[in-house]
Amino acid sequence: MSTEVVGFGMTHLQRNEAEGRTMMGGRQQVRPWQERVEAGHRPVQEEWKSLVSASQTLRAWVPDIIPGMFQTADYARCVFESLAELRNTPRDTGDAVRARMERQEWLHLPGKELHQLIWEGALCARLGSPEVMAAQLDRIFAVLDLDSVRLGVVPFDGTLRLPIGNAFTMVDDRLVVIEDWYAEHWLDDADAIALHRRVWETHAASAVYGSEAKRIVTRVRRSVHG
Repeated sequence: MSTEVVGFGMTHLQRNEAEGRTMMGGRQQVRPWQERVEAGHRPVQEEWKSLVSASQTLRAWVPDIIPGMFQTADYARCVFESLAELRNTPRDTGDAVRARMERQEWLHLPGKELHQLIWEGALCARLGSPEVMAAQLDRIFAVLDLDSVRLGVVPFDGTLRLPIGNAFTMVDDRLVVIEDWYAEHWLDDADAIALHRRVWETHAASAVYGSEAKRIVTRVRRSVHG
């Protein structure tokens, strides 16, 4: 796949024009986090809200954190505050949290489908106080009852067919967004999308669903207060 890295030494206008050419050409768009959040986290959340609003089906693999579409406001606040401290960026936590909560309204719209995969470690990671984590795990039980959601949990003792790898989201099989510590990588190349679809399906084959997934969430929930 031909790759073009966008964003270094450009004005915002130049960057936007170059990014458009990159995506139209079916190549890779590298979007460094430090640039993405230079005005805070709210603009990024607003962009994601727009992207999700225009989609019908999402497939996501998130191995290390409760997915944004499932997060409570308090859990999301802990996440945004920790990332703002890491990158020394503006603290617009309240606005970012509100935008993330608004994005979750997509789950209640007719015809929408979220196929979400998480690793059990994402449930266990204590990114907030025991009270925050307890409420967050209770929230997952509520989400599991939505017709739009199919949640698979890859258990600690499950047989992995691939390494855990990075988090990524597939949007209607037309775009894949990969996240790492440095940047988001937006790819609309057909081969990249096909590869990540295979990765997603491979992890999905290691996951448990329904009552088995609920048992894992229940076990983690009981451990929160020791």
